[in-house]
Order: sequence, then C-alpha cells, then structure tokens
Amino acid sequence: MEPEMVAFLRRVGKSLTIAFCWLAITATAAIKGDNAFVGEHIRTGNILFYIWLIVSTIILIVIYKKMWFTKG
Repeated sequence: MEPEMVAFLRRVGKSLTIAFCWLAITATAAIKGDNAFVGEHIRTGNILFYIWLIVSTIILIVIYKKMWFTKG
C-alpha cells in the first residue's frame, strides 16, 4: 500500500479510538454515576460532570485539529 494511504488510515484509526474512549468514559460517568440527570436539585456531581463534558470536548477538538490539520 502507498505510504500516504497508510498514514491516512492510521489517522482514521486513531481518531476512532480516541472518540470511542472519550465516549465510553463520558457515558460511564453520566449514566452509572447518575451525574447527567438533574433530580430534585443540582448536586456537585452534576456540576463536575458538565464541567468535565465541556472541557474534555474542547480538548478532543484540539487533538483532532492538531492531528488532521498539521503537516508532518
């Protein structure tokens, strides 16, 4: 296979792996920890979960930009 194609497929594989790991961690923290659902009142776990969600999403976007838009 051509080296450019191999590099492209590796980037695709890394992107999917990173996305799946991020999704698994976030879903586990949300559902199993019961942090995504606000009940009668907002708890500290809800606040920490949503802060984690926003910060980790920004980090994920930065990683993807670095991975896909830099040369080298």
